[in-house]
Amino acid sequence: MKYRPIGRTSLKASVVTFGAMGVGGGFRYPDADDAVSVRAVRAALDRGVNVIDTAPVYGFGHSEEVIGEAIRGRRDDVIVATKCGLWWGDDEGSYRFTWDGHAVKRNLSPRTIRIEVEESLRRLGTDRIDIYYTHNPTMPPFLTPIEDTIATLVELRDEGKILTIGASNCPPEDVETYLAHDAIEIVQRRYSLLAREVRDDILPLCASTGLSLHAYSPLANGLLTGAFTRSAPPTREGSRRDDPLFGDRFGPAVDLVEGLTAVASSLGTTPGALAIAYLLASSDAVNVICGIRRESHLDDVIAGAELDIDASVTAALDELAEDFEATAPVPT
Repeated sequence: MKYRPIGRTSLKASVVTFGAMGVGGGFRYPDADDAVSVRAVRAALDRGVNVIDTAPVYGFGHSEEVIGEAIRGRRDDVIVATKCGLWWGDDEGSYRFTWDGHAVKRNLSPRTIRIEVEESLRRLGTDRIDIYYTHNPTMPPFLTPIEDTIATLVELRDEGKILTIGASNCPPEDVETYLAHDAIEIVQRRYSLLAREVRDDILPLCASTGLSLHAYSPLANGLLTGAFTRSAPPTREGSRRDDPLFGDRFGPAVDLVEGLTAVASSLGTTPGALAIAYLLASSDAVNVICGIRRESHLDDVIAGAELDIDASVTAALDELAEDFEATAPVPT
């Protein structure tokens, strides 16, 4: 396993992270099995994956509880990342969506952050959170000034309840504000061969300031594994229900996957492993979050972490991505 620092901290993170959204179950992952999930986490740790990314909203606390069980007795071997800001505890906040009967709001007020951190510590069975993200920026009508949010996070850091501050799904101007308060080390954004927008804004900012980019959805909901074709598309259920890659963009995406599979075959690897390696090769600032729910999912993840690709391979994949971007309908 290869390791890279998280931002400017002393944390040494495996270049791939165990993404625990699916561990939470719920309507998006109805086949989740806690015993299978615990075995997958422990197998990942045994194979050198030392970062786990979860959030309270993943199963409304269930993902954190499962992760807490899985890392019991191994806490010091793990970098635990979780989040705040998607709130369902009361009516305060700006409505975002309803999952599994819970009305979820965006809320980064000092009051709710302090409630959320204590609940996460309890569910995870730990006395500190290594990376604590704001899950999404706030939005009208309940718009908390970012400075108030940052002040609360810094207080929690000073108290030792969180060690490192991160921000997920935020624009560059928010990152700049966090930087001005010395209150950020890592940014989490979607990044894959089929979603390269971060190259235009966040990734250059991370590279120039020493921050890390935590890249989520690197396999585009399984599409980049090569598991789906035009003749055998997936059902649009669960996590794929609202994903435009499985709607109007599916055809051009499959074209890219066919090209990716051909390049991977020439290298003696899988398309999923190559898709992960491509992101890691794009910048030393990148750490890739891979959704894992069972031990078998680790094979592509570990292979991708270990695979080194040269400039000619990167160029070939860049060309595939550019063709996709030129032909795929822009999602609305």
